[in-house]
Amino acid sequence: MITALVFDFDGLILDTEISAYQSWQEIYSEYQQHLPLEKWAICIGTGLDAFDPHNYLESLIGQSIPRDSLAERRLRRHLELIEAQFALPGVEQYLTDARRLDMKIAVASSSPRAWVVDHLTRLGLHDKFDAMKFGDEVTHRKPHPELYLSALELLDARPEQAIALEDSPNGVRAAQNAGIFCVAIPNPITGQLPLDHADLRLTSLAAMPLEQLIQKVASRQQV
Repeated sequence: MITALVFDFDGLILDTEISAYQSWQEIYSEYQQHLPLEKWAICIGTGLDAFDPHNYLESLIGQSIPRDSLAERRLRRHLELIEAQFALPGVEQYLTDARRLDMKIAVASSSPRAWVVDHLTRLGLHDKFDAMKFGDEVTHRKPHPELYLSALELLDARPEQAIALEDSPNGVRAAQNAGIFCVAIPNPITGQLPLDHADLRLTSLAAMPLEQLIQKVASRQQV
């Protein structure tokens, strides 16, 4: 029986990934360079320790760039783009329906706690979750399963009782490595990445009601 729902955050609840990529692309353009999506994709759903766009830009231009000032300017632009956005389609309805169905709800994000909590609070969604686990609270981020396993422990749920909602290849692998059925809901950035390994793919959460999704997952588990 499905009793738990675990959300990713970046690119799934709030589309922070387009703005992150755009803000870096604008920096690259100042140096007449381009940040390839396939390079940026390495860090989507995991973190900048997997791919450092600052170091990569320096390698392209053959000179060093002051890290702190560039990071501050890039983050300011990123936040400008994000703060004009709302929760992605279907997110609030899924949260409402999950609560009505008496499901346990968690966030499992590779991002730091402060980043996610600030945005969830701005969106009025922070109190909708029973548990949260973040990248700065674990030893291994996605695609390692630690974030998902930790979230399930907080919910007192087993992997076969949960559905994970993800948008990136790294996130899908993390959920599946934890033994959780994973639904991929890509955004315009992650939609260009390979997601064939997801258990199910939707164009948005608005494309399938939660109860229908639960029925679909349950029927597959019975096979």
